[in-house]
Amino acid sequence: MKKIFLLFLLTTSTCIFAQVSKDSELFLALKKHDSIFFAKSFNQCDIAFLEKAIHPDLVFYHDQGGIQNKKTFLENVKKNICGNGPQKPIRKVKPESLEVYPLYSEGKLYGVVQTGIHDFYLREANKPDVFTSEAKFTHVYLLINNQWVLKEVLSFDHQSR
Repeated sequence: MKKIFLLFLLTTSTCIFAQVSKDSELFLALKKHDSIFFAKSFNQCDIAFLEKAIHPDLVFYHDQGGIQNKKTFLENVKKNICGNGPQKPIRKVKPESLEVYPLYSEGKLYGVVQTGIHDFYLREANKPDVFTSEAKFTHVYLLINNQWVLKEVLSFDHQSR
C-alpha cells in the first residue's frame, strides 16, 4: 500500500509541476512576453525598455561570453547587439521549441522557467536576413507587481550552421 501511495505522490507532483499546455493562458502570456521582450530589447535596441524589463540582480550565463551581471549585460548589448554597424544581429525564437514551467510558493505563482531555441540572423539594409547560428536558452522570469521580470538567463549550445 505504501508503494502505491508513493507512486501516486510522485506521479501527481510531476503533473503539477510539468510544462504548461501550449494553449494555456500562462504559456500564451509568456510567448507574447518573449516576443515583445526580444523585439524591443534585442531587435529594436530599446535600451530603456530593457533596463526596466530585467531584474536589478540579473545573472546571465553565456557559454561563450561568461557570466554577466545587469551592468555588464547592458554594456554588452549596447556594444555588440546595438552597436550601429551596417549589420544588425536579430533574434527569432523557434515557436515550436518554447516550453513554460510555472514556479509556485505556497500555491501562489511567483515565476516561470521558459526554455527554447532561438535563431540568430544578421540584418543589413535592403537585404534579406542572413542566418548565422542557433542556441538554446533557459530564462527565469519573476512575477513582480504583475510584470514579468527577467532574473536568470542561460544561453548555451551556440551552433553556427
